[in-house]
Amino acid sequence: MDLPAHVASNRAQWDLWAADFVAAGERSWAGEPAWGVFGVPEADVGLLPDSVAGLDTIELGCGTGYVSAWLARRGARPVGIDNSEEQLKTARRLQAEHGIDFPLHHGNAEATPFADDSFDLAISEYGASIWCDPYAWIPEAARILRPGGELIFLVNSVLAVLCLGDAEADVIGESLRRPQRGLHELDWPDDGSVEFHLPHGEQLALLRRCGFEVEQLIEIYTPPDATTRYSFATAAWAAQWPIEEVWRARKRSQQ
Repeated sequence: MDLPAHVASNRAQWDLWAADFVAAGERSWAGEPAWGVFGVPEADVGLLPDSVAGLDTIELGCGTGYVSAWLARRGARPVGIDNSEEQLKTARRLQAEHGIDFPLHHGNAEATPFADDSFDLAISEYGASIWCDPYAWIPEAARILRPGGELIFLVNSVLAVLCLGDAEADVIGESLRRPQRGLHELDWPDDGSVEFHLPHGEQLALLRRCGFEVEQLIEIYTPPDATTRYSFATAAWAAQWPIEEVWRARKRSQQ
């Protein structure tokens, strides 16, 4: 299938990046749920539903599959889809090592192979949530979720994006460096990868048009002594302003 240009660019880049995420995937598979670039514990975020036992779940942009592994250990029936075959190779190895098996699909989360109303929960942590066009992947998530199903996704906070420069080597600063008006597609000239971010008003309007009711917007801060392997974020910044945000929305039962 022909891929949109941004999907093809991101596929090529993530196949190159995959080796850099092996160790992090191994740690996450072996550990308890923790979120974002600073690994904030689930107890401090409250991202996951109280129970996922018996739910059919889809991880959109699953990478090495650790979120789906966490869901499987809690009784869910997960499925993962990712744009990078190299990332999925790591996921399959870790499935075998941990004795947890669930389907993994190599594909584009903007146009999945799944039937309408297939899942109870769709989830994405820095997967489709930033590497796919929200005007494509969120309608697709709505299509494959059952009425009453939940969509949960974690992204960079809007403020963090506005305070980040145009080069991937930049560090989030304390002043605005890009306009909020027109925020959508960010093309990184260093490597050709493409991210997507929406202002809150546009994100809310899109979710509602796709049949979702927003239940919660969680802003993630970190302790001042937190650490991360990512160079674009500092604990000092993230202790004062939200470094990430989690959207929790539910598909309306009556459309």
